[in-house]
Amino acid sequence: MNDLESIKNEALSAIEQADDLKIFDDLKVKYLGKKGLISGQMQQIGKLPAEQRKEFGALVNRVKNEVESALVSKKEQLEDRALDARLAQETIDVSLPVRESAVPQGSVHPVTQVIDECIAILGSMGFEVKRGPEIEDDFHNFTALNIPPNHPARQMQDTFYLQGAEMLLRTHTSSVQIRSMEHGQPPFKIIAPGRVYRSDYDMTHTPMFHQIEGLYIDKDIHMGHLKGCLYDFLQAFFGLDEVPLRFRPSFFPFTEPSAEVDIACKRDKAGVQVGQGDDWLEILGCGMVHPNVLTNVGVDPNEYQGFAFGIGIERLAMLKYGAPDLRAFFDNDIRWLTHYGFGGLDIPLAKGA
Repeated sequence: MNDLESIKNEALSAIEQADDLKIFDDLKVKYLGKKGLISGQMQQIGKLPAEQRKEFGALVNRVKNEVESALVSKKEQLEDRALDARLAQETIDVSLPVRESAVPQGSVHPVTQVIDECIAILGSMGFEVKRGPEIEDDFHNFTALNIPPNHPARQMQDTFYLQGAEMLLRTHTSSVQIRSMEHGQPPFKIIAPGRVYRSDYDMTHTPMFHQIEGLYIDKDIHMGHLKGCLYDFLQAFFGLDEVPLRFRPSFFPFTEPSAEVDIACKRDKAGVQVGQGDDWLEILGCGMVHPNVLTNVGVDPNEYQGFAFGIGIERLAMLKYGAPDLRAFFDNDIRWLTHYGFGGLDIPLAKGA
């Protein structure tokens, strides 16, 4: 037992004086390794008389625990000291200016920026994002939306058909609304952002563009809810205190009644400024979901009703950020992207988002 006490005192003193991790590792092997001094004492237990084994075994375990605890504490001290020394040698001056030869940074495309802003605003209103296939069938793109067989939108000059007119590139993201209602139960409160395709190309139209469509189906939903939703959305998106809106009666096969929404604007040499002025600019289409659409997806129109709206993403981007030509969005001109793009770490958020 005297030997054990001497080993303990020697170990604790050596551990206390250790000043680097290499010495620490040597001490651990010397005292606690398989052939270490304390391990050697453990092997002596079997040689003792039976009445002494229990007492000696407990004493060895207590010494072992004390030495292990001292080693753990010392290791933490040595590691902290080593880290402090390393940090002192590897300091970086984060105030240095960026090198002129730094690799050019990419930017967030205005389309992506506007989609993110729309999702943030409408998401705060409780809308859930849904997505669907860009290659659609006739039922989900037309028939389920109450679009009759002879409707102009079905013609070849408006729609890109595939596989002998059995499949097509979706002309709107309303097909996502149909798929969501087919595979769920009301209430529904969703938005569907994504690419859509139509055979058109000029200053304000491209064969591929982006839409975000909204759908809210529940009991006792009326036109007032639709107007309030669109008012709050446009107010937040454009950062306006007041939003002068005008709802004009219109016709869409999938909504009844239907309306086109105009926002007040001012046109001058600088472009179009929304939210002020005596002129009006069409900004989106909307309406109350047609009962036939609800019937087509298995929802009882006598119990449920709701509204839908569709907005062109590029149109919103052009109005908010002043891009004059829709075609430039897809030209991949680095000068245009640099001018209209957004920094990945400094993206301006819409007011109220």
